[in-house]
Amino acid sequence: MATTALKTTTAEWRDYLALCKPNVVALIVFTAVVGMLLASPGMVPLDIFVFGTLGIGLASASAAAINHVVDQKIDAVMGRTRGRPLPQGAVSTRDALVFAVALGIVAMLILVLLVNPLTALLTFGSLIGYAVVYTMYLKRATPQNIVIGGAAGAAPPVLGWAAVTGSVDPGALLLFLIIFAWTPPHFWALAIHREEEYRKVDMPMLPVTHGKDFTRLQILFYTVLLLVVTLLPYGYGMSGGFYLGGAMVLGLGFLYYAVRLYRGDDDRMPMRTFGFSITYLMALFALLLVDHYVPNLMALIG
Repeated sequence: MATTALKTTTAEWRDYLALCKPNVVALIVFTAVVGMLLASPGMVPLDIFVFGTLGIGLASASAAAINHVVDQKIDAVMGRTRGRPLPQGAVSTRDALVFAVALGIVAMLILVLLVNPLTALLTFGSLIGYAVVYTMYLKRATPQNIVIGGAAGAAPPVLGWAAVTGSVDPGALLLFLIIFAWTPPHFWALAIHREEEYRKVDMPMLPVTHGKDFTRLQILFYTVLLLVVTLLPYGYGMSGGFYLGGAMVLGLGFLYYAVRLYRGDDDRMPMRTFGFSITYLMALFALLLVDHYVPNLMALIG
């Protein structure tokens, strides 16, 4: 009996964790942390680092849970999402909504009381932008949903930067631009792979409304734009040659995938491009971080 109860509790815990989209939140938190570290010439104060990361992470999890609530009927139809907790009936709509609101309230309290009001305000705006503006309206209103809604997804490094400095500086906006330009080719590659499912739920994703060929062309265009945007931190003096070299290699790698996808001769390329895009963003931000601290380490060693 005790063993059965323990298994039930574990399953419920995992269901609520799934509502938070942990893999997505992990990437969001990573870019926010990089924003924090790049905003400081030295080490970030420990309390700001801990509470800023926690607040931004909880707010992201809140937005993800709201997304689950709003999209549950669509999720029940699509193969990629029908196994989520709400379509499966593992968590009720009411409980999921209470959970999401609770996470959001805790996140805002942490950021207002333990970080700074600007970070709380920007984080709240990002939460509303994703959970309400994108999920409830843009996603169903226009094939440019990913482009416009990408502003919310590009906010995390700005939030991290603001947590440390109490301001939004040009460096933070460059980080924002990188993710903003990255989002369309990243998501449209997945949308090509799932085009029939989006068509089935009448979701106006670009491959549904304009076709796969046009979407492939847009992915190629945005990948070139992304490559240019990633050079801006070096041009601005925010990063050095180490980052520049790495960004060029990564950018050309992304461009290779975009060109292969544009040719349309391999059905595996949409998901391969999607997978590479995640690795690309993590590696690019890691390069920014290493480039930021290596000169200081070399100076200490010297």
